[in-house]
Amino acid sequence: MTRNLALAVHLLMTAAIGALAVPAEAKTYKMTTEIAPGVATPDTLETSIGTLKLNDGFPTAETTAKIWDNLDRSRALQAYLLAVPIVNQAGMRDSLLKFGPVNRTNVIWENLVDPRTVELTANDNTIYSFIWNDTKDGPLVVEIPPKVLGTINDFWYKWVVDVGITGPDKGEGGKYLILPPGYTGEVPEGYFVVRPTTYGMWTVFRSFLVDGKTGPAVEGVRNNLKIYPLSQKDNPPPVTLVNASGVAANFVMPTDYSFWELLNKVIQEEPPEGSDPTTLGLFASIGIEKGKPFAPDDRMKAILTDAANIGAVTARSLAFNIRNREAYIYPDSNSHWRLPFFGGYKFQSQPGVSNLDGAAFYYFFATGVTPAMEEKMVGRGSQYPWAALDADSKPFDGGKTYRLTLPKGIPVKDFWSVIVYDNQTRSMLQTDQAAPSVSSQNKDVKINADGSVDVFFGPSAPEGMESNWVQTIPGKGWFMILRLYGPLEPWFDKTWRPGEITMVK
Repeated sequence: MTRNLALAVHLLMTAAIGALAVPAEAKTYKMTTEIAPGVATPDTLETSIGTLKLNDGFPTAETTAKIWDNLDRSRALQAYLLAVPIVNQAGMRDSLLKFGPVNRTNVIWENLVDPRTVELTANDNTIYSFIWNDTKDGPLVVEIPPKVLGTINDFWYKWVVDVGITGPDKGEGGKYLILPPGYTGEVPEGYFVVRPTTYGMWTVFRSFLVDGKTGPAVEGVRNNLKIYPLSQKDNPPPVTLVNASGVAANFVMPTDYSFWELLNKVIQEEPPEGSDPTTLGLFASIGIEKGKPFAPDDRMKAILTDAANIGAVTARSLAFNIRNREAYIYPDSNSHWRLPFFGGYKFQSQPGVSNLDGAAFYYFFATGVTPAMEEKMVGRGSQYPWAALDADSKPFDGGKTYRLTLPKGIPVKDFWSVIVYDNQTRSMLQTDQAAPSVSSQNKDVKINADGSVDVFFGPSAPEGMESNWVQTIPGKGWFMILRLYGPLEPWFDKTWRPGEITMVK
């Protein structure tokens, strides 16, 4: 082959190969138009989940498997955060049923709650009554005692109605008729009618000390609380009061894989109308759907286990170090005093728009949803400023001593208290103290010459300040809640403001 012939062959082959390498879209046809930027997907993409490969827009088998895993993981994490309220209630229901049957048992802390009760941010200032109600068998009557403050929350943990002082009975006591979802039967007169969207619900109320004693309030509950089917109104069965004071008991939900099993249990029991299609669709996408078995394979079980771990840490991040300054009481400053309800008791950033961070944080952190703990009710209800960081923006160290100064004129009609909680359990810190708190109910609390009050936190009490001190544990983190019962106008208009919590050096 001559040199010129060889060169000609080489050029022809090069041209042929080049023609084959031109993408199909380079050739134009009668109907060809220019495709707008961003419509097509490149054949190779570098992403946070690794390299994704496609053949002219069609994902490869390896990429598709990677995408399915990522989709299931992302949906599982969002499902976890949306399910926290439901699983919180499921844990509460299961714990209450250990004390006695539904609709017949009032778990009451006759001698107040102490740290042996592991219960999300409970207080040791009032007498709690916890009741699990269920209307699967028909309408239910709950006769609320006078002089209590409480609420009813449904199984999705939505507020249904207040009872007692902030409810329609206005603290006089009254008969609440709770109707099952979709009830169309006759509704008799003489009741405060309640229509929750779930069968199961939690009724909780607080009774108050009288001259520092629990006895009168407990007797008020014992003599007036009644729970019975409407069909038995003429001969109601008795309610059993079970004293939970001093009893080692857990009321906090699990956050590991068993979280999903509790969620599935509730989804199978309750009507879907109380939720929404998107939330239920997320649950269904990970295998939790009403009327179908929850039976994840090994791949999905591993994803759900991972999502539960990430979800628990996500909830803790929202609880202890949220990034949005609107979650703080004094957002235009460096103050670390936090709102308990970020987005209000409905957890909305604006009407009709859910505040997802606010809901996930609250339900991981606390129990009981009511306007009375969030809305401005001067001289009624309660307010709950809280803090998890000191004045230097550092988490509290149980081995160090801190001081909180409450300025003169603490704005309460009733009383105030400061209670310390364990970061892990979000329950009262378990130390040598039966009451890990300082409260104006304690007449031994010392008041400074200028009318302010100093509260100390640390492993040991400053000399002479034992009544103003809450014990902490070296090596264990904590946070605290300042409760204001019967809050007054200076709290709401912010003319009174608690000091930041500072380390005593």
